[in-house]
Amino acid sequence: MSDAPTTAKSDGVAIRRMAIEALERIERDGAYSNLLLPKMLAESDLDERDRGFVTELVYGSTRMKRSLDYLVDRFVDRDDVDTRVRAALRAGAYQLQFMRVPSHAAVDSTVAATPKRARGFVNAILRKVAAAGDPEWPTRGIELSYPEWILRTVEADLGERAVPVLEAMNTAATTHTRDDGYRQDLASQAVADLVVSTGVVLDLCAAPGGKSTYIAGNGSAVVLASDLHDHRAGLVATAASDTGTAVHALVADATKPPYRPGTADAVLVDAPCSGLGSLRRRPDARWNMSKDSVGNLADLQLELVRQAAELVKPGGQVVFSVCTLTVAESTAVDDAIAEELPELEPQDLPEPWEPWGRGGRLLPDTFAGDGMAAFVYRNRS
Repeated sequence: MSDAPTTAKSDGVAIRRMAIEALERIERDGAYSNLLLPKMLAESDLDERDRGFVTELVYGSTRMKRSLDYLVDRFVDRDDVDTRVRAALRAGAYQLQFMRVPSHAAVDSTVAATPKRARGFVNAILRKVAAAGDPEWPTRGIELSYPEWILRTVEADLGERAVPVLEAMNTAATTHTRDDGYRQDLASQAVADLVVSTGVVLDLCAAPGGKSTYIAGNGSAVVLASDLHDHRAGLVATAASDTGTAVHALVADATKPPYRPGTADAVLVDAPCSGLGSLRRRPDARWNMSKDSVGNLADLQLELVRQAAELVKPGGQVVFSVCTLTVAESTAVDDAIAEELPELEPQDLPEPWEPWGRGGRLLPDTFAGDGMAAFVYRNRS
């Protein structure tokens, strides 16, 4: 819970106007909140407290927009609410319901930040939302503010853990800065900790470079980090330069890697996936992904592990990880690995990983980072 910023009324209006503008651009233009908002804040003269208020308001309103629309639409009797006005209604309702900003501050400042043509309408709706108090949510999906397919998928795969995990991903992500200055989620660091940091290490899907630079900075490994496109390999090179780590970045297709078989001491496959475990850090992702995204990369994930098995030395290590919560993208892929690649012997994972099939997982209800699954294998061929 956040308090309203202790600034002059004009500043309170200004920060809400910035939030409403960001919400409009996210909704109307498909802008990514984690890219748009930092740029807007960098161009502003807001102090740290007000930046935090705007960040929570934008990220929170984006995460909770299904809940917010329910709160608002109980009192809306028209269907011509444009994107800017909808953004103002969501911002106001988020302050009232989830930030617990006093109603006079939330309503008055939000109305003042709304285009003049719509101020009377927004004022009337938000005052009704404030007067109504806490709602009786009609469905769990509306209360948690997720598309129904995400709720059903996570319930099917996590059982009684589903609701706590989804609730955790409705809270603000914590920023973690490594000793070398790189900002990286704790779950990504936990994956990198699984990889041996000596000899030759290949990172086949390396962008943006956090895991590669972590491994290189954590030992004496020669890290070769590749990704499919120039700009993604460029992100890895930039990360290596910024952290001062010896990571060699190159453009390469991980399904056809340009390395000799049997040359690596370890291969990391941090595979493409739906990203369902990273919704805390990516507040708009839940609205942009589709049900078809879950499991449709399983063939690619298996192929990447096949390539890793070819590249690793006898006795070497393969690490397969995905930032997701689903069976289809984790244990089901490992089932296929067990059948097709019996030379890859599964290894136990240390804390904080909890057992998940032949590997481990991190879930956001008990771990302060992304949802993640990982499998560590030793090549016994």
